Amino acid sequence: MIGTRSDEAAMREMASKLLAGGGNGDQLAPPLRPVAPTSATGAKPIVRQKFSDHPGVVSACELNARRRAIWELTGMPSPLYLERKGYNTAVIEGPDRELTNFAGYNYLGLAHHPKVVRAVQDAVAQYGASASNSRITSGETALYPRLERRLAQIYDVDAAIIATSGFLTNAGVLGYLLGEGDAAVCDSLIHASVVAGARWAGARVMTFRHNDPDSLRAVLRASRDRFKRVLVVIEGLYSMDGDIGPLPQVAAVAREFDCGVMVDEAHSIGVLGAHGHGVREHFGLPGDAVDIWMGSLSKALGSCGGFIAGNANLIEALSTAPAMLLTVGFPPTAAAAALTALEVLDSEPERVQRLWRNTKLFTSALRDRDIDLGISQNTPICPVLIPSVARVVFASALLLQRGIYVGPVTAPAVQPGQERLRFFITSEHTDEQLTATADAVAEVVQIANQLDSSIPV
Repeated sequence: MIGTRSDEAAMREMASKLLAGGGNGDQLAPPLRPVAPTSATGAKPIVRQKFSDHPGVVSACELNARRRAIWELTGMPSPLYLERKGYNTAVIEGPDRELTNFAGYNYLGLAHHPKVVRAVQDAVAQYGASASNSRITSGETALYPRLERRLAQIYDVDAAIIATSGFLTNAGVLGYLLGEGDAAVCDSLIHASVVAGARWAGARVMTFRHNDPDSLRAVLRASRDRFKRVLVVIEGLYSMDGDIGPLPQVAAVAREFDCGVMVDEAHSIGVLGAHGHGVREHFGLPGDAVDIWMGSLSKALGSCGGFIAGNANLIEALSTAPAMLLTVGFPPTAAAAALTALEVLDSEPERVQRLWRNTKLFTSALRDRDIDLGISQNTPICPVLIPSVARVVFASALLLQRGIYVGPVTAPAVQPGQERLRFFITSEHTDEQLTATADAVAEVVQIANQLDSSIPV
């Protein structure tokens, strides 16, 4: 493994050859070329259904091959699937040393808070590791309604319901509530789980320009009368760009055209608002400003799964939705973790304050060093744009070599040309870690951007 600054010139030379298509190009895996099998007599090809030639499979394999080639040619460590020991917090124990960690969204340090850990231990002792059935038949525990009541209180609505995965929560609620003849009108940067749910339902999916209420109005004016039900969907805090959805303006436009409103709070619950109660608190809105409040328990709340909060009839109906009814009950340990995390959130408000103080320090330090943060609004999700798959992977590996762990984000998570490093700031980072990382990022971005500068990206 290359491990000293004196070796960087050699690394840059090898990486540039790779990016330009020269040098050891034969180490790149060739495109998958399926060969049709033949019968025993060789007379007629045997047709078999397979997926090795599926466009998605081919594309993913070629992307992974390009990543591997960079690491193999430069001798640099891979930042993907990096095994860690211990908690996923500001400092983690990697395979061979400690790393300053910006790759985990344990925003408030609640995933390893002593009270949360103790609650999980107590829950597994009392209920076991799994619910072992759906809630309607022997899977129910006292933890579930307690957690749901607390979530409903936070959103100032009648009720809430929890589900075993955040992705399934989004996909399941749209799959249940929408159908043919309906439409989901989504912000252009909406999470893939929302699109998956609408397609599952057979509903039409349309998008409007990111965070642009006027674009939403134009889309609804041109199309609203063609559909029975229309649901407008945005995020509270966008997971790739770190900007906040303009909920009051979007909701107002949606109501003009008799549309429902859904907000994905996966990254904003526990982060936005003075008490970490999400985008509703951030904007000071009543609970009924939105029809469907969706959130994830796996980010700031240190657990796993998702939830929907809304009026009583909606939540009662969702208890019969396939995504909730026809799946195993919520893990008791996850319910205990989320419930206790919400209690700590209320009793230790300084965690949210510290998160935003650290965020301001880090984003200001990067901007002072002329780092491109895209459309980020200085939130705990901090993107550093480095267009080109090879450059961003190279930058991530170079930072990892220097003891800083941050993940590279490429297609399909973002559009080609929008590749980035994505930093998650937490309440647990120290000033020294944040300042030293800003210095390292400025240096590494400069190195990465010098590679194959003549090659279009």
